Amino acid sequence: MEVADVFRRHGDAYRRARDGHLGRVERRVMRAIELCRTAELGGHTEACPDCGLIRCAYNSCRNRHCPKCQGQARAEWLAARQAELLPAPYFHVVFTLPAPVAEIAFQNKSVVYAILFRTAAETLRRIAADPKHLGAEIGLVAVLHTWGHLHHHPHVHCVVPGGGLSPDGARWIGCRPGFFLPVRVLSQLFRRLFLKALRAAFEAGELGFFGELADLARSAAFSDRLRALRRVEWVVYAKRPFGGPAQVLAYLGRYTHRVAIANSRIVEMTDTDVAFRWKDYRHGGKMKVMTLAAQEFIRRFLLHTLPDGFHRIRHFGFLANGHRAAKLALCRKLLDASVSISAPEPTNTSADSTAEPPAWSRCPCCGGALVVVSILSDTPSSRPAFWNDSS
Repeated sequence: MEVADVFRRHGDAYRRARDGHLGRVERRVMRAIELCRTAELGGHTEACPDCGLIRCAYNSCRNRHCPKCQGQARAEWLAARQAELLPAPYFHVVFTLPAPVAEIAFQNKSVVYAILFRTAAETLRRIAADPKHLGAEIGLVAVLHTWGHLHHHPHVHCVVPGGGLSPDGARWIGCRPGFFLPVRVLSQLFRRLFLKALRAAFEAGELGFFGELADLARSAAFSDRLRALRRVEWVVYAKRPFGGPAQVLAYLGRYTHRVAIANSRIVEMTDTDVAFRWKDYRHGGKMKVMTLAAQEFIRRFLLHTLPDGFHRIRHFGFLANGHRAAKLALCRKLLDASVSISAPEPTNTSADSTAEPPAWSRCPCCGGALVVVSILSDTPSSRPAFWNDSS
């Protein structure tokens, strides 16, 4: 059972019920997932020379919201990150938006999610640069997640090396064993920076409000909302440090290309409902089954679509794109590190021609290497009218 099955069975009814209220991005995501790995996208016929198996393999939609299409994208991304890991402890810090801000974010995804990224990174970098804490320039990878049991719950996961470059770039400054930065200090600065940026966006006319939030378009009402948010404790959570660079890579592989719900979690679908597994963290992480009406399941899934061109993985500090290679070379020199660090397991983008082929290219019967024998129709005129957003 897959998300695609739910969309194919209940998608048309959902679109009819919300005609005029369903956005272009949501419609395109639904269409892409419905057609993923079907004949409408074209494909090829492949055969096994060893046992004679012949099968059709249809193209994927490559949409970043599709649960089927993240494996290859994840492997390629991890292969690129493999050489960027440093032989230093790594920490995991999570910045979460309070519910009154999350509802503003839902109506202003591009603006507010960008503020979340920017202020979370600035918070970490500013506190780390303070000589009272670390006194160093740090780097980090930030990943946006917007879900919690399919509800809208925007938060940013930051993976940070436990140390950084001294202000003069002459030495590596490591953090104390098992401790990175004080969480309460991070929380207070994050709240202040975020609310300041949110106020600036409001004054610049970048925020829109409708429905139950329409009153926030008034300056007085918006100011009241910010005033209340200054009295709320903002959650910044620091997890235990990773065991080493290999564990960091494995962790990133689980988080960077995750979608709102994996196909493996869907248990059952009927003419009216969808049942899926979820983890109840309030009761020791016990796995439970939740049943939702199919229309509600689709609605919750689509809550997490991202605007066109919005990057959900970003790099900051000495890992920023503009100077990452030079800064990492300096970090390795100061750490007396080797040029690259091995991944926990080979990826299917490895340059080693002797490596075992990935599972998707092996015969399911005998394990032999499949070869392409013919191309199925894949002409532009036969492709559906949606844009495959794989950013």
